[in-house]
Amino acid sequence: MPAAPSGVPFGFYVHVPFCAVRCGYCDFNTYTATELGGGGSQAAYAGHAVAEVAMAASVLGPDLPSVETVFFGGGTPTLLVADDLNRILAAIDTELGLAPGAEVTTEANPDSVTPESLAALRAGGFNRISFGMQSAVPHVLQVLERTHDPARVAQAVGWAREAGFAQVSLDLIYGTPGESLSDWQASVDAALACEPDHVSAYSLIVEDGTRLARQVRTGVIPAPDDDDLADKYVLADDAFSAAGLEWYEVSNWARDEQARCGHNELYWTSASWWGIGPGAHSHVAGERWWNVKHPSAYAARITAGESPAQDGEVLDEQTRAMERVLLEIRLRDGLPLSLVSAALVDGIVSRGLAEREGDRLVLTRRGRLLGDAVVRELV
Repeated sequence: MPAAPSGVPFGFYVHVPFCAVRCGYCDFNTYTATELGGGGSQAAYAGHAVAEVAMAASVLGPDLPSVETVFFGGGTPTLLVADDLNRILAAIDTELGLAPGAEVTTEANPDSVTPESLAALRAGGFNRISFGMQSAVPHVLQVLERTHDPARVAQAVGWAREAGFAQVSLDLIYGTPGESLSDWQASVDAALACEPDHVSAYSLIVEDGTRLARQVRTGVIPAPDDDDLADKYVLADDAFSAAGLEWYEVSNWARDEQARCGHNELYWTSASWWGIGPGAHSHVAGERWWNVKHPSAYAARITAGESPAQDGEVLDEQTRAMERVLLEIRLRDGLPLSLVSAALVDGIVSRGLAEREGDRLVLTRRGRLLGDAVVRELV
């Protein structure tokens, strides 16, 4: 594993693999059992994560990078007590050092926080929170197998504001079978009524191996419709823009540059990050690796003082260039024209899918709607 290059933004991702309920559409590396055996439990998790942080510092040294972003995702990180999350964050600060003004985010479900837990997280150094709202419509949440009361979202946002969180984000999903355009409008309106600093809105993807995929395959529920997804994207983009939230990535809108998710920007710009936890992926200076997936296997390796990494790869220049195209074309800041041929650019621009802005190629809204096709053409 390489040393982190100087001058390149560096972050930590902490994967917390526990959920109270596994949603039918989710294919993330998550587990509902409180005790998984082999030490892979919620109670033991913070200690193992802290140990991996120490391993990371020893591998990355001696010129340790300053950590600019930390993102706790999952799973549901806030199923852990706030003291455990704060303990992991404190270890990152102690071992490597948080940069002044570092962005520190946790994901949370609206029903997995309290005023007290949010106050404790804020006191521990968290300054950004992303709530999994998904929808404001009960029958849509039911299809998604989300268990929170829609009214809890505004309440949780209010608690986060009272606790002192400067940045609050909401995650939405559109295109759920049975969701009408008016249902989606209601969800967008409810999200904006919370006055978030940031919104992510993703189309529902039917992932192989999920309960949702089996329901679609057997005809229990219909597959998402492409035209419906496009209509809902346009509705959301218009509403978010009117509310002062501007797109900066195809599925993400922010009130201003400061409200952007800096950690996700590390991913989209091929910067460096270390992934902590079961199944977490890391990327440092063109090398990528990933940890064993099961919490018990992860715990066993950490307890034995062994690296939890399962496998990895060194990215060659061609692969790195291709990945830049795949990711950076999704950004409002655009893709450097130098990465693609002039003939390809001319064709995409002539069809109204993108525009030249200085030395960058930036998708139009039509291009965002047809983003997968644009990517296939560019690579």
